[in-house]
Amino acid sequence: MSNPIVIIPARMASTRLPGKPLADIAGLPMIVQVLNRAREADVGPVVVACAEAEIRDAVQAAGGRAVLTDPNHPSGSDRIFEALCAVDPDGRHDVLVNLQGDLPVIEPAVVRAALAPLADPAVDIATLVAGIEDEDEKTNPNVVKAVVGFRDGATVGRALYFSRATVPHGDGPLWHHIGIYAYRRGALERFISLPPGVLEQREKLEQLRALENGMRIDAARVDTVPFGVDTPADLERARRILEA
Repeated sequence: MSNPIVIIPARMASTRLPGKPLADIAGLPMIVQVLNRAREADVGPVVVACAEAEIRDAVQAAGGRAVLTDPNHPSGSDRIFEALCAVDPDGRHDVLVNLQGDLPVIEPAVVRAALAPLADPAVDIATLVAGIEDEDEKTNPNVVKAVVGFRDGATVGRALYFSRATVPHGDGPLWHHIGIYAYRRGALERFISLPPGVLEQREKLEQLRALENGMRIDAARVDTVPFGVDTPADLERARRILEA
């Protein structure tokens, strides 16, 4: 039986929406709204891995647990591993859910779904996908596609590749990758120790490093892509949703 922990990486630097972890949504900083959604998922304790003290202070003021991490980490994966080692040096938590800090309206069931692929002990990393319905998204390089062959209506399948291109070719569904991951602890430790991959650098997709090094990623299907806050317009939409 696994013993998961949820860690939310957060930093103030954002190209399109600077300082967004502390943006007010329905009376709370966005990072606290995400923390609350993670708690509602009830999969394990929740920790925010902060790059700056002001995020830590906001989380602690709301009664949450936060860890201050090196602000110069190259990725969120490195940040969450530092936080994991700080809060759980004895390795009690064998599974870590990496939840993005810009998903203030995510459904708790979606967070829980990320753990489903780890029921297979051969899986190193679990993630999520949703079907692409919008025709424009099929060719939009900002929408990352996951190549997964779901068999006979299965809701979990093996991820063979991730790309910004429209793949796979031919008739059939296309899958929008959702950047929420559940790692086995050993898999995360190995992942961050690996050098950046050739395909990772070409596609600008960190998860390709795992595939290039023979790690197994499986994906669970969910109905919709969680709404993320990247722009001022997104922030206003999140406010409308949570203030309704």
